[in-house]
Amino acid sequence: MKRWDQRPFEIRNLFNPAFCGLVLFRALHGYEEEDARGMPFSLSLLVLPLCLHKDSREVIAGSPRSYLLKTTEKNQQVVVGFADRVTQMLPYAFEGFGLLMERGCIAIADDGRIQTVPGKVRKTVTGTDETISCQKVARIVGREFARIADRVTVYTTFGIRP
Repeated sequence: MKRWDQRPFEIRNLFNPAFCGLVLFRALHGYEEEDARGMPFSLSLLVLPLCLHKDSREVIAGSPRSYLLKTTEKNQQVVVGFADRVTQMLPYAFEGFGLLMERGCIAIADDGRIQTVPGKVRKTVTGTDETISCQKVARIVGREFARIADRVTVYTTFGIRP
């Protein structure tokens, strides 16, 4: 990773650690709505590529009541290039997690699952239309990952070898 002041202006705005951390937090919180144990770390790495990629986000937001597996099956464009997006987004996810840990917003359970700490992040979703959309889709993704409850199935659905 380049130092913050050496990154292009667009990268600093689009992938700033506070926003990436917020999107990750919304997904973790959505996961906990279905499974209070928290999200496995391996699944959390898929959140940013799904929520920040506009085409993927629009597909998921367009069918919030449908199962994620069914939505992905019907919209294969979500899977195209997904593995590369995951790899490219890893540094930003790590920065987001680092900020969340530093601020005490998340905790790691004994079994390695990531849990949110209540009262650390506002529950109201605010911002521009696009940032609100990212946060809402993150919650949907988190809930759906919990409903699927199998990492191998999620990874296979998105064309990634577990």
